Amino acid sequence: MAWNEPGNSNDNDPWGGGGRGGNQGPPDIDEVIKNISKKFSGLFGGSGDGGSNSSGAPPRSRRGLGGGILAGLLAFVVVAWAFIGFYIVDEAERGVVLRFGEVLEDIVQPGLHWNPPIVDQVNLVNVSELNAKTYENRAMLTTDENIIDIAVTVQYLIRDPVNYVIAVQNPERSLDNAAESAIRHVVGGNFMDQILTTGRDRVADDVQDRLQDYMDVYNTGIFVSQVNVVDAQPPDAVRPAFDDVIRAREDEQRAQNEAQQYSNQIIPTARGNAQRQIEQASAYREEAVAKAQGDASRFKQLLTEYSKAPQVTRQRLYIESLQDVMTASSKIMIDVEGGNNMLYVPLDKILEQNSSPLGSNRSRSSQEWRELANELAPYLPGPSNTNAVDTSRLGSGRGGRQ
Repeated sequence: MAWNEPGNSNDNDPWGGGGRGGNQGPPDIDEVIKNISKKFSGLFGGSGDGGSNSSGAPPRSRRGLGGGILAGLLAFVVVAWAFIGFYIVDEAERGVVLRFGEVLEDIVQPGLHWNPPIVDQVNLVNVSELNAKTYENRAMLTTDENIIDIAVTVQYLIRDPVNYVIAVQNPERSLDNAAESAIRHVVGGNFMDQILTTGRDRVADDVQDRLQDYMDVYNTGIFVSQVNVVDAQPPDAVRPAFDDVIRAREDEQRAQNEAQQYSNQIIPTARGNAQRQIEQASAYREEAVAKAQGDASRFKQLLTEYSKAPQVTRQRLYIESLQDVMTASSKIMIDVEGGNNMLYVPLDKILEQNSSPLGSNRSRSSQEWRELANELAPYLPGPSNTNAVDTSRLGSGRGGRQ
């Protein structure tokens, strides 16, 4: 029966209202606080006013209430403890579990996992992120006793999460100290000119190799992926002098490049000219040989014809020779009948007077040749001197007998 139903004696009133008679209203605040204090005092072994019987033991109802509260608190603690044990491992992370300080062999993979809190300690390590640190070192001494300021960037990954968590107390600090040592060692073994100009890549490679050796010796689980020399400058006090030296080297390199470019341009041209001359000489040789062979073959054929008809062949050769000679001449000599006189016709002068090019006599029209024949008629003897000039012969530029 509930404590507030009719007919109940209200002895189980949680507000302690059993002795109020018919008053069913809520108790006052002081009375509620007093009753709660009594219940907690009885729960933890204390005694309150009127809370004990004659034998000094707490009432049975109060012992049951205290046990229920204790069980509820215990269940709440167990549920909260179990709930806290759930955790999520991202795709880029791996988990290292320590159980009472001992490392478990299995590495926690990505996903939802549960480990008992307090018993296990889970350390999540990002093994996919590329980390980067920049180290600026001032006043470092080189092997040629010069001072240089250098800045180096180190990029690294966590390759072994177990060693990263267990082997070294502070892996990041170990990386900083090792990088500082490696940079100083490599810079101290190189000349300043090499570091400032062409030796930066080699310095970065040497620093990376040495730094990785340090990380392997310390078992930090860190993998150095790349090292870059960001900046390398001499001290501010002597920087202008070094800038002049660098500019002089650049001018030297530019002059060498220009000379190399000129060499690459002139040598192929010379080789091409030499090859062209060789080809021309070869072509001339082939032409001369072919021409000589043709002349020899023609002479053999002419010899055969000459052996058959010597007189006719000799006359034909004489005429062809005169044609070859007279073709290139601008003067005409005409044999006149009735004596040994020769008629000289100044054809070149006549053509110059007509303002005609010397070499265009073959392309003149028939009317022009007739006009030229009429001009030459007074120079020719005989009754038929008006038609004595053969225009076909004048057109060919050759003289003939009348």
